[in-house]
Amino acid sequence: MSGGFRSRAAGRRQEPKRPTGFAEQQKQQKQQRQQKQQKKQPEGTGRQRYSVKSRPASIGDAPREAAFETVLRVTRDGAFANLTLPGLLRERKITGRDAAFATELTYGTLRTMGVLDEVIGANSSRPVAQINPEVLAALRLGAYQVLYMRVENHAAVDTSVRLVEAANQDKAKGFANGVLRSITRTPVEEWLAKFDRNHAHPEWIVKSFAAALGDAAEAELDSALKADSERPIVHLVARPGEITAEELALTTGGRQGKYSPYAVYLEEGDPGQLQEVRDGLAGVQDEGSQLIARALAEVPVDNDQGRWLDLCAGPGGKAALTGAIAAIDGAHVDAVEVAPHRADLIRKAVGNLPVTVKVADGRDPGLEAGSYDRVLVDAPCSGLGALRRRPEARWVKTEDDIAELNTLQSELLASAVNLAKPGGVIVYSTCSPDVRETRGIVDKQKALGNVEELDARPYAMDNVGEGPSVQMWPHRHGTDAMFFAVLRKLP
Repeated sequence: MSGGFRSRAAGRRQEPKRPTGFAEQQKQQKQQRQQKQQKKQPEGTGRQRYSVKSRPASIGDAPREAAFETVLRVTRDGAFANLTLPGLLRERKITGRDAAFATELTYGTLRTMGVLDEVIGANSSRPVAQINPEVLAALRLGAYQVLYMRVENHAAVDTSVRLVEAANQDKAKGFANGVLRSITRTPVEEWLAKFDRNHAHPEWIVKSFAAALGDAAEAELDSALKADSERPIVHLVARPGEITAEELALTTGGRQGKYSPYAVYLEEGDPGQLQEVRDGLAGVQDEGSQLIARALAEVPVDNDQGRWLDLCAGPGGKAALTGAIAAIDGAHVDAVEVAPHRADLIRKAVGNLPVTVKVADGRDPGLEAGSYDRVLVDAPCSGLGALRRRPEARWVKTEDDIAELNTLQSELLASAVNLAKPGGVIVYSTCSPDVRETRGIVDKQKALGNVEELDARPYAMDNVGEGPSVQMWPHRHGTDAMFFAVLRKLP
């Protein structure tokens, strides 16, 4: 697929073709990889990953090379950008302005990928889904620089073509050059007016946010979408009993959070390199997530025996904070996780805290019914509330995913109610504002008549909705768009 490309001449542009969506591209590329592997690899060798040996040749531009490799790994191999890029920056000692450029280019490209593919498709004679992955990664980076960054057109085009060449796709150099130069011939404002009407969000996510905002949608939807596309600052959590937020802010150069007594904001830098994080005194955790863990420990429970449960505990952020609070209160936390590798992450996160990790399915974990004072259900969800941190996810997820998740969410909440004692508290939370994953699940459980809903707003910040549940938003609070409700089990 690397040869025989043509770009449309500026004077002969036809009606733009709609490229196949990114999710469909992923599906097609996965099928192609599997077919190739079946032919070339012995049975049982597993999925081929991006290796050092397959790294493209250097073009003498370390920031763009790191961005290219990250985008390629994410789109071709399903890697996580928030794990891949920091590793490359550390490995190659890319710092300062170069690191900032690489970060903006990478996350911006992934965030606007659907828009970029529309623009690329409008200037290519070949459907986007049929473009070689390396060539497409370079085109996306080039198009993002042209449309969204203050980069000279010639620099964006030239470096992208060099990336194509460095990736051993020499025959596609002319194609890449033609597509990008064709894009530069049309004013940026025209492309964005045509394809970026929703701040780089698919239409179904726009509708989801509007439904969650309710009466405020008309006034706030644009702000919510815009904030959802901004790069978030790092939120640190000071582990209670180990270090205070004030001490953590002083030692890291950060500033104390607005809402959580454990939160510290870090404007820049790699939190993984902080000594406090390495020593387990602090961790990386969104401030909204901190409030949810704190709410679990603060809602009044009669005759609290100190038996707390985190039913969906991986990768361990809430379990670690809950465990730290439990250590102060003389309580103990059971943390359930269905995936063994995520259970290992929990064990690493909680260290010597009073937390016991159990590998089991939260829907039937084999625990004693009616025995827990406090139960947290941080349910698996669409993750629409954290698209700032995984920008490419908006183009991978589909609305069809919601229904399947709803079944799992309802089953987990029902299990939590069964495990809570009469009078015990259940906190249901998601990192999604979609009402089908939030109020829809809570109201379904309430209809069974075995729980009552308490007002969760006293355990959060202001302006979190009409209640009694809490809905946080990036544009209002600077947190992820997290939801939580507080239920009490009836006798």
